[in-house]
This record gives sequence, C-alpha cells and structure tokens, in this order.
Amino acid sequence: MTSFSAKPAEVQKKWVLIDAKGLVVGRLASIIALRLRGKHLPTFTPHVDCGDNVIVINADKVVLTGRKRDQKVYYHHTGYPGGIKERTAKFILEGRFPERVVEKAVERMLPRGPLGRQQLGNLRVYGGAEHLHAAQTPVILDVGALNRKNVRSA
Repeated sequence: MTSFSAKPAEVQKKWVLIDAKGLVVGRLASIIALRLRGKHLPTFTPHVDCGDNVIVINADKVVLTGRKRDQKVYYHHTGYPGGIKERTAKFILEGRFPERVVEKAVERMLPRGPLGRQQLGNLRVYGGAEHLHAAQTPVILDVGALNRKNVRSA
C-alpha cells in the first residue's frame, strides 16, 4: 500500500469566511493557520499548498487576553544601525491597520520559506465587516462555536 501524496493540480481550494468579532487572537490564528496549511483535510500533503482561502472580517474587534493589549510589543527594524522600533498591540489595534495583529499572529504560525509565503497569500484580513470576495461564495466558519474559550467579551 502506498501513501497518498496530493499534486498541486489535484487540489480543490475552498473559500472560508471567519468573523473575528470578540475572538481571542491566538486561538483564532491557530485555526486560520490550520486551514491555510490544509491540515484539516485527510489529503494533507506537507510540501503542497492544499489549504483553503481564508477571509477574516472585523479584525479590529479581536480580543487579547490578560494584559497583552498593553504589554505585548511588536518589533521591527528600519535597516539602519540602532533602528529597532517597537509598538504595543494597543497602538496597532487603535491605528490605521488593526488587521496587522491577526496577520502577524497567523504568519508566525506558518512555516518559513516559499511554501509558507504562498499559503499566507491565501489569507485576506479586513478591519471592517465588508469584504470584496462575495463572488467566491465563501462558507461561514463559526470559530466561537468550536470552543467556549475562543470567545471573550471586550
């Protein structure tokens, strides 16, 4: 008996819509990363992008547990000597691009390399309730109903 190995031409990608309002960031990101990689499928193949396309709406209404909203720090480097910059999660969530908190959390749960970048390209995150992918007829995934710990009040 041989092991099944999916080929890129055989992969059937689905579209999934997730409403992130009131969801915990880390728990949400782990479910999204699982869907992007395709590990929820019986045909999962580690070296092939066999995951779904994921749309996340209301990313500005996600919840961080504990005191992470004030204490979690995101670092980036400008490229110049001494150019390390830092921002708190609260600063990002209240800023222009609050969806970056969800994007970063998912990015750090995916493998590094060309395949991980390709899988991250299948993620679309929107701060508001509107999205541009109605033509793809995405299936709604209720992450809050999967586990009671996935939802927190703000």
